[in-house]
Amino acid sequence: MEDWTEKYRPKSLDEIVGNERAVTALRNWANMWKNGEIPKKRAVILSGKPGTGKTSSALALANDFGWVVIELNASDARNAETIKKVATSGAVNETFDDFGRFILSSRGGRKLIVLDEADNLYERIEKTKTESDFSDKGGKKAIVDTIKITNQPIILIVNDYYSLIKGSGAVLKQICTVIPYYEVSSIQVLELLKNICKKENILADLKLLQTIADRCKGDVRSAVNDLQSICLNRKQVDIQALDVLGYRNREKIIFDALRDVFKTRNIQNINESISRVDMPPETFLLWVAENLPREYVDVNDLVKGYDALSKADLFFGRVFRRQYYGFWSYACDVMNGGVSTAKTHNYSNPKYYAPTWMKELGRSKPTRILRDSVTKKIGGLCHNSDKKSREFLLPHFKYLFQTDMAFACRMKKRLDISESEIKYLLGEKYLHKLNDILQYSEKTDEKQAEIKVSASKDVEKDEKKEIKQEVKQPSLFDF
Repeated sequence: MEDWTEKYRPKSLDEIVGNERAVTALRNWANMWKNGEIPKKRAVILSGKPGTGKTSSALALANDFGWVVIELNASDARNAETIKKVATSGAVNETFDDFGRFILSSRGGRKLIVLDEADNLYERIEKTKTESDFSDKGGKKAIVDTIKITNQPIILIVNDYYSLIKGSGAVLKQICTVIPYYEVSSIQVLELLKNICKKENILADLKLLQTIADRCKGDVRSAVNDLQSICLNRKQVDIQALDVLGYRNREKIIFDALRDVFKTRNIQNINESISRVDMPPETFLLWVAENLPREYVDVNDLVKGYDALSKADLFFGRVFRRQYYGFWSYACDVMNGGVSTAKTHNYSNPKYYAPTWMKELGRSKPTRILRDSVTKKIGGLCHNSDKKSREFLLPHFKYLFQTDMAFACRMKKRLDISESEIKYLLGEKYLHKLNDILQYSEKTDEKQAEIKVSASKDVEKDEKKEIKQEVKQPSLFDF
């Protein structure tokens, strides 16, 4: 199925949802290039949260003006050498149109150089050839040098403007025009969702669309993705479809928070992302720990990251031991900021996974249910808490159950232990005793049933004898 975010990506600046002032400012800057003059500030910085239309605006601008796009993003190697080779050469040279015809810049022939996720550029010390593939050594300086001499328009796209202008990037404040992008209103997002449903011939409940628009918090890309996930293989959706979206949203928010931790250095943005994650911070630590080696390939970065996580784990432990939840803020700062600032390289975008322990919990759930069931029965018999029964009595109970047939049969009857619970208590090593215990228990039950039947018959005979004796016994009225 085609990705709706790409299928319905704006082809023109007029189709951009929201941020009308930003679009107008971007168009005015581009018109100066189109008219053959070079603006005083040859590059613009599109700054704002993800999903507000920054990249779409850049691509739509190129489409409107017929410009060729040269794009570098975070997954490309963006060190000084690469930027000089790709961006700088493209910035100073002339261009060709889509048909291979040479067009002078003076006649409107332009190339639009787009550097996406430019806030992930950091100054590095190159160590090995392998490390330099995805390092940004000298990247900011190369960008600054390129902007100063460019004969072609340049757009830098950032989520965190202040990360871009740190260090050697401070010069960018003077030589670039900053165009801020803000969260799109829910009303505008709602209209977009309506149009998509109309084009896809999907009958959607208005309340459902309004809820999606409200939940996305100005992130248009997120709203479109949510709508597509709900409408998958459906032509009619109602408000009940939000149940599916609820689980997906939770996973998506977690992965977005992980990307903020691993890809940015803005502690405030990271804290805001994590605050939207519906889980305790000590659980989110496990998500970070699981994906840290997938993200940080460099050994030194990995060691620093795990060192930060270990310190955060110490604070979380003190929270529960001392019942002082003020330590949570310290633990979160060490976990988020420590891992984020530990990196000295830019890495590609790996696939993130849920912690392994979650999968193990899923696999062991049936066993844990049986364990808890047996524990409750033992606790009821011995008048102990479930915790004490599980930690102290259950191991000894299992040992006796596995080695003493009489004990096993007696406990099966007394605690009413089911066949599945017997399998749990015996384990794989002693599972061959299962049939013996069940057969012995059945025979015991039959004998007891026979004894009960015979006893009941004896009782009936005694009752009949008593009745006959009462009938034969003379009364005083007989005399």
